[in-house]
Amino acid sequence: MNHTSIRRLVMTALCVALGVVLPQALHAVPNAGNVLLPMHIPVLLCGLTCSWAYGLGCGVLTPLMSHLVTGMPPAAVLPAMVCELAAYGLISGLTAKFIRTGRRAADIYIQLISAMLIGRVIYGVTNALIFRAGAYSMEVFLTAAFVTALPGIVIQLVLLPALILILEKARVLEPTAAKT
Repeated sequence: MNHTSIRRLVMTALCVALGVVLPQALHAVPNAGNVLLPMHIPVLLCGLTCSWAYGLGCGVLTPLMSHLVTGMPPAAVLPAMVCELAAYGLISGLTAKFIRTGRRAADIYIQLISAMLIGRVIYGVTNALIFRAGAYSMEVFLTAAFVTALPGIVIQLVLLPALILILEKARVLEPTAAKT
């Protein structure tokens, strides 16, 4: 295993751990999971900085580990969350590999917004067709994915690009880590 693989594996493990701890740290805030989206942040960070494979793994492992350790998300919501977070990790990693404008900040925003939108669509489709078939409407989807989650979306759009640029500047992350 080379140095880059070890670094990515450690970063992925850190992101999974953050995905378990961060929701618990925000437990006192009413409806924090649906409003602030604390599990999304480390999964998106992992995909954007480590690659699609690590992002996908992080997206699957984070809700599973959180459920096993804390009981959250509840079993009824767990399958949809696994699909949603897996999509975030996968898509953020793929967009990080292929989207390059020549301006790092622009790249990060395009990659992040693409992953956020596609992940939400996958969440809506899986709920509508599989996990909540017949009980899931466009109104419920739009409210949950965009209205209720608006504070979390804003946090992601502000925090993640700044964090990635700071970590790259400090050489904690390689600037092209997600590009290979």
